[in-house]
Amino acid sequence: MLAAMPQPPSAVPRDEPVIRDRGDACPGALRLHAADDGYLARVRIPGGALTAHQASLLASAADRFGDGHLELTSRGNVQLRGLADGCGAGLAELLDTAGLLPAPAHERVRNIVATPTSQDVLPWVRELDRLLCANTRVTALSGRFLFALDDGRGDVAALEPDVTVLGRPGERALVRLGAAAGAVAVAAREAPRAALLAAEHFLDAADAAGTRAWRVAELPAGHALDDGEFAARLTAAGIDAVRVPAVDWPYCAPPLPGPHDPLCVLPPFGRLSTDQWRILVQVAERGDGLRITPWRTVVLPGAPDPALPADAGLVVSPDSPWLSVTACTGRPGCAKSLADVRADARALVDRARGPLPVHWSGCERRCGHPRGMQWVDALATADGYRLSVDGRTLPNRPDLAAALTAARENTSSPQSPKTQ
Repeated sequence: MLAAMPQPPSAVPRDEPVIRDRGDACPGALRLHAADDGYLARVRIPGGALTAHQASLLASAADRFGDGHLELTSRGNVQLRGLADGCGAGLAELLDTAGLLPAPAHERVRNIVATPTSQDVLPWVRELDRLLCANTRVTALSGRFLFALDDGRGDVAALEPDVTVLGRPGERALVRLGAAAGAVAVAAREAPRAALLAAEHFLDAADAAGTRAWRVAELPAGHALDDGEFAARLTAAGIDAVRVPAVDWPYCAPPLPGPHDPLCVLPPFGRLSTDQWRILVQVAERGDGLRITPWRTVVLPGAPDPALPADAGLVVSPDSPWLSVTACTGRPGCAKSLADVRADARALVDRARGPLPVHWSGCERRCGHPRGMQWVDALATADGYRLSVDGRTLPNRPDLAAALTAARENTSSPQSPKTQ
């Protein structure tokens, strides 16, 4: 059964300021979240970059402390689920051994996505992470605040980050605040420090607003970040900065699964058993590590060909229906969910195809939904699923497969970036 639905959170206009009445409870590797299937740990992986050794230790953590699976998140991080009560100290020790906890007080604010098929952005990732971990002020950032380091093609820049660094020709970079039309141009070597100063600029504005904003988009109009003031702050910090009032922001679709160079692998729902994960680790040992992407895929630079056994259960076809189907945890792992959304998605993955991506959500929070592009919102309710695109309620149909197929045919440009 289908019914009318409210707009998804990302589609709600910011006419009214967001006022937070509680602190950010976003989970981390040290702050575990209690779920119905045990505790959950979210391990931040700046730029999604892992060595084969680090990835191997993550598998050990999932086997030793969790349910034997690893989940990829929409920010290129890794989650461990089914953790036992009291495992925190052992997990932290293992992650520290892997080099994944360089600064415990900062571990939840190391939210950095980066162009996964580019090696050029990795120095930016490492330097920004180093600066974040050395800065006490940024520990006040929400675990949801997002940095995006884009090599210039426009892939991660489309993910609604709070601070975007976009590579430009001539060893230059643009630094963007939220969804601003313009940006500030700096030398590429100064981009990580400029991104850090952008985060401090946000924290100052959030403190002045007094609304406990977590994201740049949540700042009230009277405290919105200003490109001119940001440029002045950079200049005062010794960074040569030039305000660019309007930028033609590029867009590039995410990498598709396939055996091209680099190899890109899609695990359905971004969830892998440790056996599947170790297959990727073996490939990474013969290549150049792993890159976890914000689209819940894994890029394996320098992977040998052929790299994966055919029966691994991992998608390497660019036309697989799994390419555009995502879902939250759902039942039984989440108490808030009204349905086993992953089982429902599996049942319809071949029967309800279409150009638009679809995200299945068990409740109004819509955890892990796509960003930066149009998508079909399949929201579980007590009476069935409600479908919408960009907050528009779609026609009610008794057959969910037919309704979902029609919804996914709602546009001819599924990979177009969402208008901001």
